Amino acid sequence: MNPLLHLLQPYPFERLRQLFAGVTPAPAYRAISLGIGEPRHPTPPFIEEVLGNSPGALAKYPATGGDPRLREACAQWMNRRYGLALDAATQVLPVNGSREALFSFAQTVIDPTRSGATVVCPNPFYQIYEGAALLAGAKPVYVPSDPARNFAVDWDSVPESVWQDTQLLFVCSPGNPTGAVMPLSEWEKLFALSDRHGFVIASDECYSEIYFREEAPLGGLEAAIKLGRNDFKNLVSFTSLSKRSNVPGLRSGFVAGDAALLKAFLLYRTYHGGAMGPAVQEASIAAWNDEQHVVENRRQYRQKFAEVTPVLESVMDVRLPDAGFYLWAGVPESLGMDDTEFARALYAQYNVTVLPGSYLARDVAGHNPGANRVRMALVAETEECLEAARRIVQFIQNLKK
Repeated sequence: MNPLLHLLQPYPFERLRQLFAGVTPAPAYRAISLGIGEPRHPTPPFIEEVLGNSPGALAKYPATGGDPRLREACAQWMNRRYGLALDAATQVLPVNGSREALFSFAQTVIDPTRSGATVVCPNPFYQIYEGAALLAGAKPVYVPSDPARNFAVDWDSVPESVWQDTQLLFVCSPGNPTGAVMPLSEWEKLFALSDRHGFVIASDECYSEIYFREEAPLGGLEAAIKLGRNDFKNLVSFTSLSKRSNVPGLRSGFVAGDAALLKAFLLYRTYHGGAMGPAVQEASIAAWNDEQHVVENRRQYRQKFAEVTPVLESVMDVRLPDAGFYLWAGVPESLGMDDTEFARALYAQYNVTVLPGSYLARDVAGHNPGANRVRMALVAETEECLEAARRIVQFIQNLKK
């Protein structure tokens, strides 16, 4: 067996299952889960129609590089969304969702034979970053987010000695779980560090189309263009249809950026078996070419968050995020319980599932930046999310009595 496998920690949802083991939730309440970030708005019918109407799609092996029409659809979307003029043949590559791409990209980029091979990622973070680093033979370094700066990652806290060994930096903007969006000044700082030390930046942008301000979140490639970095050197962005189009089961996305990196990534994927099925490609083309359903999806999230957030603000430290579909809520200190105790008791008494924030972060110097917070995924319909919020308010108020 691969000896690196023993380094992997249980996934947050497995830890949640263990936390709830032996608990029977109050039968008076139907189950409401805010625990898993799985989009639950209806999939647009036109996407399902194209997926089910692709004759001959199963009769041939798909190319790993994808249909040129799909690559062109992705490039055109990047042009409409960010004003980028990408070469669809060399700067865009379809992938089976951002999750598998983020993982496999690390296997492509990391050279474990170099002393001190390091991967830097935000903390809290998406656990795929950690697993990808460990199985590539690198050491993950976790950089805490700062609540005082709207959970911006404190890149300045990383010592120069760590940057010197860094081969890959994972960036997540909008962030999971905090929803924070990186400004141009932060990108400029990271680009300068990349130039100085030669590391690659992998920008995870799968929440980019769910936002609450009028201005859409800045993308990594967009930031590069604004700063005169037209070749996207050492920069690749990852995006997905899962959240944008409510198709998590489609497993479809793409990566874009540095042509040299994508050439190497394509070579890896040719052996890895990363080809996207033809029917999925057809459905993906239809999805990337349509923006109306995305606008409607965003409208629904905006309405939902506008109604739910004030309810929870009355009892918790929580505010509207920049983007994404999570609320990153602080557990009131007056309750005398940590985030895991809060989640277990809430589940037992009110049958509402939330994810302990400490499960999404790692202890660094004795501090876990996710501790005493919980992540709430507002993915269900508005009324169900409101019902969950009302139960949480009642739960906290009863504990304070």
